[in-house]
Amino acid sequence: MDWSDTPEQAEFREYVRRFFADKLPDRYRNAPHAEFHNVRAVNGEEIILNSASWTGDRLSEDPEIHQAAEDWGAALSAEGYVAPAWPKELGGAGFSTREQFIFHEEREKAGAPRAGGTGAMFLGSVLMVHGNEEQRARYMPAIARGEIEWAQGYSEPGAGSDLASLSLRAERDGDEYVLNGQKIWSTPQTSDAIYCLVRTDPDAPKHRGISFLMVDSLTAPGIVMKPLLNACFDHGRFGETFFDNVRVPAENLIGEENRGWYVAMTLMDFDRASISGTGEDRRTIHKLIDYSHSDAGRTRTRIAELPSVRAEIADRMIETEVGHNLSYRLAWMQSSGLIPNYEASMGKVFSTELHQRVARTGAKALGLYTNIWPGDSRAPVEGEFSDRYVRMIPDSIAGGTSEIQRNVIATRGLGLPRS
Repeated sequence: MDWSDTPEQAEFREYVRRFFADKLPDRYRNAPHAEFHNVRAVNGEEIILNSASWTGDRLSEDPEIHQAAEDWGAALSAEGYVAPAWPKELGGAGFSTREQFIFHEEREKAGAPRAGGTGAMFLGSVLMVHGNEEQRARYMPAIARGEIEWAQGYSEPGAGSDLASLSLRAERDGDEYVLNGQKIWSTPQTSDAIYCLVRTDPDAPKHRGISFLMVDSLTAPGIVMKPLLNACFDHGRFGETFFDNVRVPAENLIGEENRGWYVAMTLMDFDRASISGTGEDRRTIHKLIDYSHSDAGRTRTRIAELPSVRAEIADRMIETEVGHNLSYRLAWMQSSGLIPNYEASMGKVFSTELHQRVARTGAKALGLYTNIWPGDSRAPVEGEFSDRYVRMIPDSIAGGTSEIQRNVIATRGLGLPRS
């Protein structure tokens, strides 16, 4: 297959490349990896957000950081780039699948952060498939303007890989549902709203008593958020959300009651097949290569003189090309009107495990210097590989574990019997 750009696609690529060169604020263009000074108060508790992301920056109490997030969100929104694949009438740019792929390739090369979060990446796509016209008109333009950030309420303390065991209850009371229970591993501390899988029929088989419900505000009465400190010493990714008699309009139900599992699986297919290249891994590997040839790299670690490390770096570069081609296949499927299923699982398991291998290769190459955390002037590559080595651990768990993905590939892709 020939993935080369057509003349029209090459012109489009140059256009978006100029956009990132002209519009990306210096905050993101020059931000050191893993700065941890972005602080916000939640429920009276001071939490630390990863300030190199738009999601955390938009909530920052530092006026310069907050303004950079505002400027970047406005620049993306003006072009429809928060959700570039959405129709223009819903706030998107109307990109074809290939244009969307090119856009995200160039975004990753520029190191530019996403805006819109899971609302732009997944919820809007689900609304286009399962939502009604009123829901699309109500929610999607606000997401496309970068005005609302959605958290994903799937996992619970007793329902992770076995997600269908979830127990957050939603009892119908007239025109409302009343929610009681808990979600975990979501991002309530950086979000405005949350979409949840809820148990609406406790007597039905576990996959058939689940519904998909949108909770418009995380400040609604009865909701308590609790950020969780991760191994990188910040609260930027994980948190708990508790629901105590929280009332949600029944019109916020997406799809049919008790059929939410199928809505959720559509979202997971979009999640695992997210149109993006392997630009981040490429950029990370090139940082390591550049450092190895620098005076500091040659003096401290002598990376370039270690054949085993050079061979490992070469393996990672080859793997980024494999991941690139897997991403192109997913892009082709979506451009053909198909929703990738086991193909999405192939892309997901390969890309997330590649993130981890890249981090491990960097940590191995830097040796004991990997013990120096970001913020210390002695840390090579600003401590990026120290941070990545730890931060990438949950990548093969979030969004469905690698074991789950391999089961999907085996049963749906290869037709093997269930164990």
